[in-house]
Amino acid sequence: MQSNEALAAFRTYASEKMEQNLAQVMRCAAILNVDQMWRRENERCNAVGNLILHLTGNIRQWAVSGLGGEKTERDRPAEFSRREPLEHSRLVPHFEHTVRRAIDIVRELSDEKLAREVNIQGYAIRSIVAVFHIVEHLSFHTGQIVHITKSILNVDLSLYDSQGQRLDANRGRP
Repeated sequence: MQSNEALAAFRTYASEKMEQNLAQVMRCAAILNVDQMWRRENERCNAVGNLILHLTGNIRQWAVSGLGGEKTERDRPAEFSRREPLEHSRLVPHFEHTVRRAIDIVRELSDEKLAREVNIQGYAIRSIVAVFHIVEHLSFHTGQIVHITKSILNVDLSLYDSQGQRLDANRGRP
């Protein structure tokens, strides 16, 4: 595989993983009520609402600003310290818009832009590393959101059958 083919495959896979994670978070947000969305087991645990705020801020900083060049401001501590519930209509659309914007940015990155160095959150890194961070970070917190939702509602949110095969439209992909 040529280098440009490998980078195209990376962009495609990263975008697809972000789409899958977005779908999972949206699925959870749709079945949690406001109280459940902001429920914390204890002060060391985050609420789903806080995780969505955090992901929105992080993805705006890393993808929309860091890779896309759009101006953004972030108050990271406020993402975790918020205790006042936000209605879904004030929280979820911002998250969805941010992730969809990040997906567009990743898909549009040229091979040259993937190789360039950027400075994000005090880190001097290559853009390809930033994309990897964004996908990894979104995946990590999506797993937490799914776990919290399953714990609160006692629901099965699995995307895989008993043989490990996907149940959704991404059946042919891991």
